[in-house]
Amino acid sequence: MKSKLIILAIVAVLVGGYFVWNKYQPTPVPAPSSDETVTGMQIPPGFQLDILAKGLSGARVIVQDQFGNFWVSRPSKGVVTTLEMEDGKVRRQVDVFKNMSQPHGLALDPQHPLNLYIAETDKISRVPLYSDGEIEKIADLPGGGGHSTRTIEFGPDNRLYVSIGSSCNVCHEENQQRAKIFSMNPDGSDLKEFARGLRNTVFFTWSYVDGKMWGTEMGRDLLGDDLPPDEINILTEGRNYGWPNCYGKNIHDDAFDKNTYIRNPCMEPFEAASHIDLQAHSAPLGLVFVPEEGWPEEYWYDLLVSYHGSWNRSEPTGYKIVRLKLDSKGKYSGVEDFITGWIKDGAVSGRPVGLLIQPGGTMYITDDHAGVVYKLSRK
Repeated sequence: MKSKLIILAIVAVLVGGYFVWNKYQPTPVPAPSSDETVTGMQIPPGFQLDILAKGLSGARVIVQDQFGNFWVSRPSKGVVTTLEMEDGKVRRQVDVFKNMSQPHGLALDPQHPLNLYIAETDKISRVPLYSDGEIEKIADLPGGGGHSTRTIEFGPDNRLYVSIGSSCNVCHEENQQRAKIFSMNPDGSDLKEFARGLRNTVFFTWSYVDGKMWGTEMGRDLLGDDLPPDEINILTEGRNYGWPNCYGKNIHDDAFDKNTYIRNPCMEPFEAASHIDLQAHSAPLGLVFVPEEGWPEEYWYDLLVSYHGSWNRSEPTGYKIVRLKLDSKGKYSGVEDFITGWIKDGAVSGRPVGLLIQPGGTMYITDDHAGVVYKLSRK
C-alpha cells in the first residue's frame, strides 16, 4: 500500500510539473527577418523604426518589468503575453495568462515592482511575477456594454486608477460606475470616484512637469464627420467633463439633450471644458510626455498621442502618432504629425495603440491591427 502511495505521489508531481511547464512554453512566433527596420513610414529625422516583436494580434497595453521583459495585453485573444528579452532582442514570447475576459490594462506596482496588475473588463487582479503566486482579484468592475476596455495606472500618490468607459454611444447611465475614473489602494480597498463625464478615456498619464493627470477622450458618434471633437483633458479630482450632455469647449449636445435650461448647462464650474480639441473620430489612445534625457530638446515637454483611426468617417482620419507641442508650463501651441504611414490610399496596414516612452530617445508602440510591437530609437 505504501509503495502504491509513493508511486501515485510521483505521478502527481510529474503531471503537475508538466502543466506548470506547459503553461510557460513559448507561443510559436515568426522568425525574425534579416531586416527588421520598418519601411514606407514617415518618421522624424534622426530616428529609426524597427519591429521588436510579431505575432501579437490585438496588442494593446505594454509595460516593462525590472528585468527588462515586456508584458503585452491582448484583449481580443484573452491573453497577456510576455516578451522575454536578451541583448535587446526578443528571445521568446509566451502567452502567460490565458482565458481571461478581455484583459486590457496592465500596471506594475512602484512599491512592489514584481506585482503585476491586470484589468479585465469586469475585474482587476494582481499577481506576483516569476513566482508560484496565484492571481488574486482585488476589485470588481462593471462589465459589458459598448466600451469594454479597462485601463489602470498607478498615480504619483501610489493609488491605483482605473478608467471605466460608457456602456453606450450616448445615454444616461444606469450604472453609477460607468463613464468615470476611480482610484483605490493597491489592495483594492477605499475605492472612490475621481472624475466623471468621461465617455471613453481609454488612456491617461501624469505630467512630470506639474504632476497633473492628462487623458485622451473619444467623442460620441453620429454627429457627422467633424463633430464632436475628440479631446485631451487635464483630469482633476471631483470634476465633471460633460458627457453625455456636453463636449469639447463646453458645447451643449442639443442633438441628445433636449431639455430647456435657465442657464447654459455646459459651463464652468458645472462642467470642465476640454484642454485640447482634436480632429473628430481620430480615436486618440496612448499618450506619453517626452522626457528630457536623451531626447532632442525641441521635443521636451511635448505630448505624443497615438491616433487609432476612424471607423465611420467618410474620409478616414487618424492612423498615426502626433506631437502636441507644449512648453515647460504645459501651454499648448499646436499639433503636428510625428509618425505616419499606417494608411495609404485608403488601405490600412496598422493602427497604433499603446505608447511606452523611455529616456535615451526610445519609445515602444503597440499595433493591434498588424499585431506587432515597434521600437522607435535615435540613430
